[in-house]
Amino acid sequence: MTDFKSQEFRHALGAFTTGVTIVTTCDADGEPVGVTANSFNSVSLDPPLVLWSIAKTARSLGAFAHSGHWTVHVLSAEQEGLSDRFARRGEDKFAGLETETGSNGCPLLTGCAARFQCRTSFEYDGGDHLILVGEVVAFDREDKAPLVFHGGRYALATRKGGESPAADEPHSFSEDFLGYLVGRAHYQFLGALRGELEEQGLTDPEFFALSTLLQRGTQSQAALDELMRHSGFLPQFSPLTRLAARHLLEAQTVEGAPGYALTASGRAVVVRLVAVAKAREADLVEKLGQWDARVLKNLLKQMIALTDNGTVKVWHPQDGRAA
Repeated sequence: MTDFKSQEFRHALGAFTTGVTIVTTCDADGEPVGVTANSFNSVSLDPPLVLWSIAKTARSLGAFAHSGHWTVHVLSAEQEGLSDRFARRGEDKFAGLETETGSNGCPLLTGCAARFQCRTSFEYDGGDHLILVGEVVAFDREDKAPLVFHGGRYALATRKGGESPAADEPHSFSEDFLGYLVGRAHYQFLGALRGELEEQGLTDPEFFALSTLLQRGTQSQAALDELMRHSGFLPQFSPLTRLAARHLLEAQTVEGAPGYALTASGRAVVVRLVAVAKAREADLVEKLGQWDARVLKNLLKQMIALTDNGTVKVWHPQDGRAA
C-alpha cells in the first residue's frame, strides 16, 4: 500500500477544481434519495455516458446500486445551501423542497445549472467507492453560474477574457493595477448617473447621504459621518445643511443628538436616481452575463472585507427593509 498521508493527499486532490452536483434516485420503497457529489464526469458523447462515484459507507449506496436510474444535478452558484443539505446525514433532505419527477422516475430538483437523467450502464469497484456509469436519457440546462469546489471550499468560476497582461513594474502603475481598475470601473459605471446628478444639482456626497437615508431611515449626524467614512467621503456637515436648505432633508433629533430624515421631495429625488443606477446595473449585468456578474460582486465583497473590517454594511437597512 502506498504510504501517503491521507490529509496531505486530500489537500493535493483539492487543487483540482470541480463542479458540485446532487445525485437523486428512489429506493426500493419509492422514497426519494439524494447525495451531494463532486465526482461527476463525462465519459462519452456517442453514446452519451457520464459517471460519478459514491462511498461504499454511504447509507444510500444500496438505493443507487439497485435502482437502475439516477439523475445528476449540476448546482448553480445560488445553491450552496442545497449542497450542504444533501451532504448531511440523518435528515429528510427533500422536506419542503420543490421537486419534479423525471422521465426516469427520479426526483428532479429545480434551479440547477444542468440536469442529466440517466439509467445505469455499468458499475465498477473503485476502492472505497462504487463507480456508476450511466447513459443519459434526457437533459436540460439553464444559463446560470455553476457552483464550484476548490481547496475544500465553495468557489465561483469566471470566464477568462483575453491574454494575461504583464506584471506591473515595482516603481510604476499600469492598466493592470488593481486600484486603477476599481477606480476607473466605478467612475465609468456611474457615468450615466452623474448626468442625472448634475441635472438635480447634486454632488456625489449628497447623493450618498440621500441614498443612505433612503435605506436606513432617520440617522444622527454622527452616524451619517461614520457611514460616509466607510464609503470614501470625508465627514462633511455642509452637504447635509445644503440638502436641508433645499428641503430634501429635514433636521430631527435622534436620541438627543442632531440628525436628519428625508422629506417627501428628497425621497422622490433619490428614488428616481436609484432607478437610474439600477437600470445601469441591469444593462451591465446583461452585457457581462449573470455568471461573471456574480463573480465580480463576490470578489468586490471580499475586497471590502479585506481592506476594511467589513462589519459596517453602509446601505444595509437597519430593520431589514428600505425605510
